[in-house]
Amino acid sequence: MRDGAQLAARIWLPEEAERTPMPAIMEYIPYRKRDITRGRDATNHAYLAGHGYVCIRVDMRGSGDSDGVLTDEYTQQEQEDGVDAIAWLAEQPWCDGNVGMMGISWGGFNSLQVAAKRPPALKAIISICSSDDL
Repeated sequence: MRDGAQLAARIWLPEEAERTPMPAIMEYIPYRKRDITRGRDATNHAYLAGHGYVCIRVDMRGSGDSDGVLTDEYTQQEQEDGVDAIAWLAEQPWCDGNVGMMGISWGGFNSLQVAAKRPPALKAIISICSSDDL
């Protein structure tokens, strides 16, 4: 992140991604990737990786294995970290520079908020069971 904090992530790479860069899909939520969402992530993200997308599941700042303290929901810091994570993804050798976000509830809402910041590499979002009005 721009302030030096590090966010923890799990990445599913399609086999051919190291030879042929592919678009990435990021899920960015506070629910720990190592326990709470592990089973669901293993199914959903592996499926997408098997169909040509790099998938990344990021623990937000202050949650799971990421640095920092989670002070509230939907903060400016959360949005800035999302923008930074997208920029990092787009620069990886296995990513073709195109990034999407997906999420349900919290992840759906922060997808909308991060998209409103218009990061250049963000090309699409899937926002489910969320709101555009707090």
